[in-house]
Amino acid sequence: MKKKTIWIGAAIVVVVGAVAGGVALRSGDDETLEVQTDKVDRRKIIEKVSATGKIQPKTQVKISADVSAKITKLPVVEGQWVEQGALLVELDRERYIAAVESAEANVRSAQASAAVVMENVEMAEKEHIRSKELVNQNLESEAAYDNKEAAYQVEVARHEAAQNQVEQAKAALKQARDDLSKTTMYAPMAGTVSDLNKEQGEIAIGSQFQEDVILVISDLSEMEAQVNVDENDIVSVAIGQQAEIEVDALLDQILNGVVSEIANSANIAAAGSADQKTEFEIKISITDPPQSLRPGMTASAEVFTKTNESALSVPIQCVALRTVDQLTMAGEDREDAEARYNADRDGFVEVVFCIEDGKAVAKQVKTGIQSDEFIEILEGLEEGDEVVTGSYRAISKDLENGAVVTISNDAKKTDGV
Repeated sequence: MKKKTIWIGAAIVVVVGAVAGGVALRSGDDETLEVQTDKVDRRKIIEKVSATGKIQPKTQVKISADVSAKITKLPVVEGQWVEQGALLVELDRERYIAAVESAEANVRSAQASAAVVMENVEMAEKEHIRSKELVNQNLESEAAYDNKEAAYQVEVARHEAAQNQVEQAKAALKQARDDLSKTTMYAPMAGTVSDLNKEQGEIAIGSQFQEDVILVISDLSEMEAQVNVDENDIVSVAIGQQAEIEVDALLDQILNGVVSEIANSANIAAAGSADQKTEFEIKISITDPPQSLRPGMTASAEVFTKTNESALSVPIQCVALRTVDQLTMAGEDREDAEARYNADRDGFVEVVFCIEDGKAVAKQVKTGIQSDEFIEILEGLEEGDEVVTGSYRAISKDLENGAVVTISNDAKKTDGV
């Protein structure tokens, strides 16, 4: 989730406890809080979305067998460069050669049977024609003619069946030859053998439904980071956005990239459990990947989702959450506070404490994008306003609206005690 969301969530916890604390401060001693301040200024803010995942080639091909047989030749090793069309794997061919020879014999047999039937068709046709002539001359009965016509039709049907058997035998031969051709596999593209899962002598299990990968060929000149983005952040990610990628194995090296693909459906990890997490997969094309980059390396990415070159902004810790009750100053009616502050549906007001006449005055603000350190102020402040920047404890809990404060910008103060 965005850092802002996490920060606000933490602030809510401490703010709830501050309701009672605020009352105590009003009725307690007159000791003033010591705070640090800074001026509201304009600066460049880049909002980022973080994600983690793996490095992978943009293009890779998994080589697996379509037929089952023992590997008799495996002339490549992992890391080897291969050209398109190079021999990768050869399987035992004996069984498939025998199948082709058997299928060829079946075709010849079917063709011979069809030829015999064809001769019978021609003979039956001649008998049928002769019988018709004899009937016309009243030299043969109609019954005899009908028998010869039926015999001719039977032979025609037998010939059609024989022809179908020839076609079936040819189809079986085509399948056998195809299976034989699949015992030899060639590189479909030029690339590097990035993964080798089998050795010569092992069995390759051929299946069209479950791949048994023998090796993988990858184009290592084009690499990408495949990372997962939280569901709360994916709405900010768009194709074409710039990104920076850090790879665990490449210390002190930042790679540049561009978002090239965003998944439409989510990946849900540990579904049904307390650790269930919904994320979306995105791919970031890496610009000029170094030769040392390898598939499978762990990577973390930051996608630049929004940028404002001159944003009116303050340090993130300046923005606090208060209820209207907490913002009601001593001696002030709550109705007056409600007129000045507009709480959200959860009852909280987003404020920044400004210094006016030695007092910390809470001003309601509307925030925009944020970086790791600064947050954009859309409404509520003006450039040059002096705002309270520390300590965090004072801003998040102790500081009251209208409280007299002591400004100490000379030394860095720490939260706590």
